[in-house]
Amino acid sequence: MHGGAAASREQTVSWQSVTEETSTGTGARAEIALSVLDQSPVGAGRSARDALEETLQLAQLAERLGYRRYWLAEHHNTTSLAGSAPEVLIARVASVTERIRVGSGGVMLSHYSPLKVAETFRLLHALFPGRIDLGVGRAPGSDQRTAYALAQGRPMPIERFPEQLRDLEAYLTDRLPDDHPFRGVRALPEPPEPVTTGGESGPELWLLGSSDQSAAYAAQFGFAFSFAHFINPHGSAQVITAYRDTFRPSTTLAAPRASLAVRALCAQTDAEARRLASSFLLGRLRMERGERGPLPSVEEALAYPYTALEQKRLETLLAGIVVGSPERVKAQLERMARAHGVDELVLVTIVHDPAARRRSYELLAEAFGLT
Repeated sequence: MHGGAAASREQTVSWQSVTEETSTGTGARAEIALSVLDQSPVGAGRSARDALEETLQLAQLAERLGYRRYWLAEHHNTTSLAGSAPEVLIARVASVTERIRVGSGGVMLSHYSPLKVAETFRLLHALFPGRIDLGVGRAPGSDQRTAYALAQGRPMPIERFPEQLRDLEAYLTDRLPDDHPFRGVRALPEPPEPVTTGGESGPELWLLGSSDQSAAYAAQFGFAFSFAHFINPHGSAQVITAYRDTFRPSTTLAAPRASLAVRALCAQTDAEARRLASSFLLGRLRMERGERGPLPSVEEALAYPYTALEQKRLETLLAGIVVGSPERVKAQLERMARAHGVDELVLVTIVHDPAARRRSYELLAEAFGLT
């Protein structure tokens, strides 16, 4: 399709702001910390190895720009995302950076033994003390068939997730109950300091989720909680408020702590940001149809012959992204932080051009005065 038709097609996709939630929370603090959730997207024409190299470059940039933490995602059997083993990427990213916190966003705990996860992250903490975050989630990070393959055909029932959380914290704090069947088993290496979690003698522990059930677990076990607004933008403020209201202090955390993970894309102008967003939108449409493949280019996305139904879906997807110029995106993110009563936003940016992705994070760091 020639450029004029592509431009016309682009204009048929209406642009609207992400839905703002009304919060009963306390409101955001004066300053907002920004962090990164990197899903290591694989763009058309590039390899997974290229995507992983781009992850390292973005992590180094994020540290220079003043971002607080850098989280790596876990996805399986997804050719458009290269991050299948966040614990491996954490070690690599931490080795090429010096100060920024690095962690999982997150480990899909249902696939794994809590003991093995605790050992892995204690080892990472021993290598990079005071810099490691352990974010865990209950979603599979894959399709159902792949989840079965990961578990050798014996997947962990979702009803046992609370038990896994309890065991994970117990291994990380050396507090297995006396009546536990594995009492006496320890997660090694042993930390050199008295055992508590929270970034000094162990990794900082977060529960990641996009539902009220995940928030309820975080409150019940006394974990920090990061709500995945980019997955589910509906009712997020109420979920975070409920987490705070029902939080129980634990050896992990004395008071509730929450962040909001948001899909954001920033460019010099609103029009350029919308243009860049088109590749993610087409990629998401294809994924929802069960198609596998790399993230399409902007040119491919603008030339794609969308049906009326697909156009409507694009509008819904676009409404879930904070997209635009630095001024527009900053204002929108600040409103979201206030509405949710959080002082940290974790930004997810997927775009075909890695230079445009880096520039998005640069523009937002400048807008928020991180540098």
